[in-house]
Amino acid sequence: QVQLAESGGGLVQPGGSLRLSCADSGVIFENYAMGWYRQAPGKQRELVASISSESTTDYTDSVKGRFTISRDNAKSMVYLQMSSLEPEDTAVYYCNAGYYSGGYYSPYDYWGQGTQVTVSS
Repeated sequence: QVQLAESGGGLVQPGGSLRLSCADSGVIFENYAMGWYRQAPGKQRELVASISSESTTDYTDSVKGRFTISRDNAKSMVYLQMSSLEPEDTAVYYCNAGYYSGGYYSPYDYWGQGTQVTVSS
């Protein structure tokens, strides 16, 4: 059973930075690809970044060059370093465990509780 817990959200001014962390407890972390999703009010949840078990990364276009996903298999942790934050990045951010199929990230039904990121002056 995969159990995920996010942390690191908060209020930040436009142009600022935040680092989100996700701790995994349960089954073998290094076997899973991992993803960060976000959901803004009134919008669908979207995949922001993903990382394979071999640490190959992928990003949605709106965050390329600003966000960096990484993982530490020894600590069963995945991170999302966010910089040059914009008000449009405001959302609840969720950690997810999943897999790659045909080059695309697909989520398993393993989610954390989410952490709020608010970008506002």
